[in-house]
Amino acid sequence: MPPTLVYLSLGSNLGDRAANLNTAISALAGISVRVSKISGFYETEPVDFLDQPWFLNCALEAETDLPPLDLLHALRAIEQQMGSKKAFAKGPRLMDLDVLLYGRETITAPELRIPHPRMLSRNFVLVPLAEIAPDYFHPAWNATVKEFLAKTLDQSAVRPYGSNSDQPRKGPPA
Repeated sequence: MPPTLVYLSLGSNLGDRAANLNTAISALAGISVRVSKISGFYETEPVDFLDQPWFLNCALEAETDLPPLDLLHALRAIEQQMGSKKAFAKGPRLMDLDVLLYGRETITAPELRIPHPRMLSRNFVLVPLAEIAPDYFHPAWNATVKEFLAKTLDQSAVRPYGSNSDQPRKGPPA
């Protein structure tokens, strides 16, 4: 069975946010996730629960042999190994790893929904994803990632972290 193309979203708003993202990206190789593209890092305004530090977010493209739920559990294990705790939904966190897309599948399970249910209405997901996969079109959608970004109603701020040509991040493995 060939590996599956996946898109992940990473976010951190506690501690050294850039180091947290880089640590999580490096840990993906240990769970059979082979990264091929990483967006720039973006500082993003909190959404829903506003009384918290701004996030640093990125998106990445990768391939994996893991089934969807195994991938989700492996990502949760990375969060735990890094010491991330989610005190409450939408609150501050050291690391948040989300499966946005898993191949061209649509999955509705209690623990996992793909495409990620709120991804198309969140600038902090759409901006980095549009950088690495602007023309991605999922069978459940009526537009591409860049088209969703152009028509989003989300007014939350998203700004490049540093200069996206000189990011404090690691690129895909050689």
